[in-house]
Amino acid sequence: MSATPHPRPAPPPPPRPTLVPAAEPRPSHRRLYIVLLFLLAAAALALIDALVRQTVDVQVVSPLRQDIETTVSSSGFVVPTHDYPIRANFTGLVEKIYVHVGQKVRAGQMLVRMKDQYALGRLDSARAALQASQLNLQNALQNGTQDELIGYAADLARAQNERDNAAASLATLQQLERRGSVSEAEVANGVQRLKLADAALATLHQRMAHRYSAADIASLKAKVRADQDSVAAERVSWANANIASPAAGTVYLIPISPYDFVNGGSELMDVADLTQFEVRAQFFEADIGKLQVGAPVTISWDGAPGRSWTGRVVARPLAVDRNGPVSVGQCIIALTSPLNDLPINSSVTVLVQTEKHSHVLTLPRQAVYGSGSHQFVYRVDKDRLRRTAVETGLVNAMTIEITGGLTDRDLVALRAVDGSRLRDGRRVEIAKNHSS
Repeated sequence: MSATPHPRPAPPPPPRPTLVPAAEPRPSHRRLYIVLLFLLAAAALALIDALVRQTVDVQVVSPLRQDIETTVSSSGFVVPTHDYPIRANFTGLVEKIYVHVGQKVRAGQMLVRMKDQYALGRLDSARAALQASQLNLQNALQNGTQDELIGYAADLARAQNERDNAAASLATLQQLERRGSVSEAEVANGVQRLKLADAALATLHQRMAHRYSAADIASLKAKVRADQDSVAAERVSWANANIASPAAGTVYLIPISPYDFVNGGSELMDVADLTQFEVRAQFFEADIGKLQVGAPVTISWDGAPGRSWTGRVVARPLAVDRNGPVSVGQCIIALTSPLNDLPINSSVTVLVQTEKHSHVLTLPRQAVYGSGSHQFVYRVDKDRLRRTAVETGLVNAMTIEITGGLTDRDLVALRAVDGSRLRDGRRVEIAKNHSS
């Protein structure tokens, strides 16, 4: 009999790891941390105290009473105020130039001739046709030509003489009839002769007074008007080739030569009144609102360093040009000082005064910190810097107006000589040869 096997007992579970609580810092370590923090704080305080106690040299300035102005600048071109560019009216050859640069010309004086050999002939033909139509109208209004009027006068004299003779003959016949010397038939012939003479005389008077009807006169007047229009058109055609000065002035530019081929609309020369000049300057849209008519302007030219000209704004931009990369408007500035050596069409820089305050406290802009209503300066109070709030007015590139917070007896720090930052309460000493 076989023995029954006994089941093996299950292996015991592995022992659970025992969680050992983290060891708390020993009291000696906590004290060490506190000591280190205390030492760091003490070192920081010592450093701050050292910095505060450190004396630095500063440049200072006192508020100065002076005029301050704001400006806007731009560039422009010098041009005559009254300029008359002369242009080609059609494409063709320059046949003759009658003037030279610098020559003074009067209105209507011939300047240049373009080649058009038919212009004068067409004008002469139109003038001849007009003269003929005017003569025909004049003849109609006086009932005939001079030759016809002379012939009418002779015919009238003959007709009047015939009528007078007929009347005298009739009177004689009538006397003889009463004596019985002539027959009634002879008297009747005398009466008939007088009637014919009266009729011929009346017809002649009618022809002399009403030879042309109202329709004839109207037609002749229309022909005169048409011929006048033709002459005007041909005169324009002739003037297109024979160009005269539109006004009195001086020729200051001739970019062409005889026998040059030019396109219609090309500039042939420039005539202008060289006693008045202006600058046409382009200003950004943001600056246009600052411009005022009558504002003074300073003008400078790179070709004459150190020299300047004066002017005034005579016209603000009426429109803004948005076709280019930026929006600009054109301002007209009249020169109020002599042109001297400033060339026409030269590019200049203009500085327009937009606002000005006279005899006010000012500081250099670098002396004022902050922005808006939180601006301040570092005022020197004995040997310390004191942060002092200020109120400001006009500001330009170099100067700022002080409207409150300072007097002209205060000293304001500009900068530290060593370049370190200025702080409220810092000990300072005014640098020698650096005060303003």
